[in-house]
Amino acid sequence: MKGLILVGGYGTRLRPLTLTIPKPLVEFGNKPMILHQVESLAAAGVKDIVLAVNYRPEVMVATLKQYEEKYGVNITFSVETEPLGTAGPLKLAEDILTKDNSPFFVLNSDIICDYPFAELAKFHKAHGGEGTIVATKVEEPSKYGVIVHKSGSSQIDRFVEKPVEFVGNRINAGIYILNPSVIDLIDLRPTSIEKETFPQLSAKGTLHSFDLEGYWMDVGQPKDFLSGTCLYLTSLAKKNSELLSASDKPYVHGGNVLVDPTADISPDAKIGPNVVIGPNVTVGAGARLSRCVVLSNSVIKPHAHVKNSIIGWNSKVGKWARVENVSVLGDDVEVKDEIYVNGGRILPHKTIAGNIEKPEIIM
Repeated sequence: MKGLILVGGYGTRLRPLTLTIPKPLVEFGNKPMILHQVESLAAAGVKDIVLAVNYRPEVMVATLKQYEEKYGVNITFSVETEPLGTAGPLKLAEDILTKDNSPFFVLNSDIICDYPFAELAKFHKAHGGEGTIVATKVEEPSKYGVIVHKSGSSQIDRFVEKPVEFVGNRINAGIYILNPSVIDLIDLRPTSIEKETFPQLSAKGTLHSFDLEGYWMDVGQPKDFLSGTCLYLTSLAKKNSELLSASDKPYVHGGNVLVDPTADISPDAKIGPNVVIGPNVTVGAGARLSRCVVLSNSVIKPHAHVKNSIIGWNSKVGKWARVENVSVLGDDVEVKDEIYVNGGRILPHKTIAGNIEKPEIIM
């Protein structure tokens, strides 16, 4: 089987993290975002994976070549000379995606969930249509494009953008399985699979949806990255995996704590709930961390407080400093002792010596 991951461009929504490395290599749950998807595709029997990119593919090559050998897959970069939207990349990678008659998976690189690739392939084969969209339920469908089905069927009748009246509560989750014939509907130009290709398939009666069980999140911007982290950690907890608890480490406070084994954390710190700590991170005595991500080689000094924020690589948060309200520190940022950062987005290699009392970007 085959799979195509829509990586896209600059990752502007996740800046300042993506000013240092491409978005697919930003660690989510202590491993590159793209690795979650490669692992899941490989586990479902996918042998050929295409990454549709238009920005800095050379930075990703060395990392992803390691995955080829480890997971037994072939990873190909399909590089756009201009952004081709969400459908054009399929046409650009036509040679690989149509090299046999088997269907192929398509997914957005920002999506984190329990990827149901094996079950999706089985469902797709059973209904016999040309395409299947993974659908997730939402509480407020009026904010989204909603899938409307034929009565009593998985077959998609139409899509309604931001409906005023209730027509359903399932939306496109950004994961698909398509037959090679679908590529015949796509031109090699900037085009949208959601607005142009899928309506054609639904009009033909060959498009179905598959309900996703469990959590789902588009983690392409900081607040959703943090929300997705909470959902991911909750999912790990249900699987009884590598999360730490108070019985493992005295500093765990509130559960759902994922810590790299190389991190050095004072037993007098309080960590949790919903915290991810990366490799070679140091956390001092009396520090308090909750609902946050601390990336590799960073230092959280004694009695610092980090809440609902992302601390970038190689950064330092000073003694008695407080960082909160979806603040994001880029690579190599230093927050001085006793400084307050409220919703700040701090570009790489900056030193913060004065309080940031309202959300702003520090150039």
